[in-house]
Amino acid sequence: MPRIDPVVAPYSAPLRERFARLLPEAMTPPAIFRTVARNEGLFLHLVDSGLLGPTGLLDRRVLPPALRELLILRTCVAARNDYEWHLHVDTISARMGLSAAQIADTRKAEPDAGLWSEAERAAMALTDALVRHLDVDDGLYERLRAHFDEPTLIEITQLVGLYTGVAMQVALARPERDAYRAPRAE
Repeated sequence: MPRIDPVVAPYSAPLRERFARLLPEAMTPPAIFRTVARNEGLFLHLVDSGLLGPTGLLDRRVLPPALRELLILRTCVAARNDYEWHLHVDTISARMGLSAAQIADTRKAEPDAGLWSEAERAAMALTDALVRHLDVDDGLYERLRAHFDEPTLIEITQLVGLYTGVAMQVALARPERDAYRAPRAE
């Protein structure tokens, strides 16, 4: 049972309008959206500011979609946020360019080198270091700099931080898992 009950339909006019911006027609808003919407002003601000959009938090279209989705899934794993991992897998991970094998591999302690580029493996190592240790050693930083410029590393760090915050929200509220189904692999 959730600790914080999500808002239920019929939603206020402002919430209906924001949900419509974020979701395909007739899709029930995810439990975490409806839970955060208990603080309606905050939820409206997240959407109106552009911080929360149809593909999640902080999608400024700077990072390639598959890398961004990889970072989100890896953050979910590192932060033990099974709810959000399933939400993404069941709704957009494949659309963002991750294969079923890659999605499954995000849960492994050591990524399969055959599934990821060196840059992607370095990004996963950064995610693990930030979430688990709040530290990035010099060796990892040098490894990252071989693939990413400083503005990109700052963008990645902000994304990982925001999804770590989502894990905190999930830990507090304990939303029920949404009844979405992952798209079938082709």
